[in-house]
Amino acid sequence: MKVLVIGSGGREHALAWALAHSAEVKEILAAPGNGGLTEIARCVRADVGNPRELADVAEAEGAALTIVGPELPLVLGVADEFSRRGLRIIGPDARAARLEGSKAFAKEFMARHGIPTARFAICDSAAEARRAISSRRFDFPVVIKADGLAAGKGVSLAHTPEEAEATIERLMVEKALGAAGERVVLEECLIGRECSFLLFTDGDFVLPLPPAQDYKRAYDGDQGPNTGGMGAISTPHLLDEATHERILREIAWPTVRAAAQEGFPYRGVLYIGLMLTPQGPRVLEYNVRLGDPEAQAILPRLESDLLEIGEALSAGELSRVRPRWREDSTVCLVLASGGYPEAHQTGYPIRGLEEVRRLSEVLIFHAGTTRAPDGSFLTAGGRVLNVVARGRTLAEARQRAYAATSFVAFERMHYRRDIGAEWMPTGKETSPS
Repeated sequence: MKVLVIGSGGREHALAWALAHSAEVKEILAAPGNGGLTEIARCVRADVGNPRELADVAEAEGAALTIVGPELPLVLGVADEFSRRGLRIIGPDARAARLEGSKAFAKEFMARHGIPTARFAICDSAAEARRAISSRRFDFPVVIKADGLAAGKGVSLAHTPEEAEATIERLMVEKALGAAGERVVLEECLIGRECSFLLFTDGDFVLPLPPAQDYKRAYDGDQGPNTGGMGAISTPHLLDEATHERILREIAWPTVRAAAQEGFPYRGVLYIGLMLTPQGPRVLEYNVRLGDPEAQAILPRLESDLLEIGEALSAGELSRVRPRWREDSTVCLVLASGGYPEAHQTGYPIRGLEEVRRLSEVLIFHAGTTRAPDGSFLTAGGRVLNVVARGRTLAEARQRAYAATSFVAFERMHYRRDIGAEWMPTGKETSPS
């Protein structure tokens, strides 16, 4: 069987790596892919923002199944285009993808169906946003979100009226994020621990993945600007059984049922970003695909065949599969270009990858690389590499990940040194040497 993976980042490399373990997969295609993906997939030029072009690739190549990595093609209707042509694809249609494509739509959807989330206000102009802030409807700090897609960079936390005004000016007047920031959502700031809860669903059945926790801020101690994600962990101890069941009962199942009730049955991967508050889990956001870098931390724990899951999902028979997951823990570190998430330079040689390959229980997923004519790798994006390590405990996985990272180098490389640190036992080392 030939399988197509749409996308070009670390998540897509992890998907291709997992698919490569299936005996039924004879060839993996990546559109457009990246430097590292060339080692396990045949990369095909394609614009992820053009659903017709992507469907043309699947049709011409005879792909039996397509898995979508990023959100943009889903929001633009790639699943609709594939369905019109009778092509099998994993991902929700454009109506369901509004749950990520519009923060306002998602908040109103949650409000209509009693799905627990933060109090909010939707503002269509800078003047309206300023009035909502000055009315004191929300205590400071207040969360300000761009309504549209912003590659993980559309959320700001304003601690003062001055910071709120600066964010409104940047998004709605200066249009720093283009059309994505023409409308904003204001939210109360929830207090608690964040958790990423992902699930497969065919619209009738829900199959949860192991939970994960990601780290959005650029620098240690959750400082600096928001990014697409600087690291993630996945471990059996992230959620206790009672909380896990409560999330399924109060959030996951109600979301899937409500989508069907509103006329857009949800089929694909649903990512639910949660804040675990003293009052219970609350939804921060929906994503309509695997998280990045959560996928890189979760997929290495999968013992079952990913293709089998994908085929059952696309056939509406998800209830017949029971995936097996490893009981170990994983840590994913993102190695980024200097300056990311702001302006950064690329084209730097990457050293040390061969040394990492020789390490036990360590994987490298390429996020933003290209391949030079001599076969070496160069940086080609903000997030360049993902170093993922497995261990019997989170501490063991963490030690392996940071040890492996010490072999890798490229000009102005930076990464967080506190991924998973808060989970380390008191009195033991909580940061890498």
